Amino acid sequence: MPRTMSVADSIIIEATPAQVYERLSDPTAMGRWSPENRGATVRGERREAYVGMVFDGSNKRGAMRWSTRCTVTAADPGARFAFRVHAIGLRRPRLPGPIATWDYLFEDVGGATRVTETWTDDRSSWPDVLANAFDRVATGGKTFAQFQRGNIRTTLQRLKSVLEEDAPGPAPSPGPA
Repeated sequence: MPRTMSVADSIIIEATPAQVYERLSDPTAMGRWSPENRGATVRGERREAYVGMVFDGSNKRGAMRWSTRCTVTAADPGARFAFRVHAIGLRRPRLPGPIATWDYLFEDVGGATRVTETWTDDRSSWPDVLANAFDRVATGGKTFAQFQRGNIRTTLQRLKSVLEEDAPGPAPSPGPA
């Protein structure tokens, strides 16, 4: 059975595309909303996202921990943020190879933002039988596409919760004079 190579989901967040982009494009903060990521270390001095930025992600699923090396492929404030995962390892990302691409689109919808998160399996050279067997061991019985659908939904819901909780409320109305 051929595997699904990409899955996506969207959510509406009561914040501007620029506000959502600013928060989501910081790899060091990804652990606040991702169910697997525990944060990242940006390589180099610049902290704002830019195409070519490299960061190492720290990840955990159950008792399993691993690290990844990622490179930002799109950094368009208020419009799009994307990165590809191209190395993996236990303590350090030592094993190079195409793993996945994560892409986030930000669309203004009447003052709020539709955020679409897409995961793409970059292991296209893996035979489907091998990938499906590996995936089921790594995810506890699911394909990565099935597993990532749940991760994307959780990430988007947590992002919405954090951004809407942090959003300033309406200004208080003046009291009686």
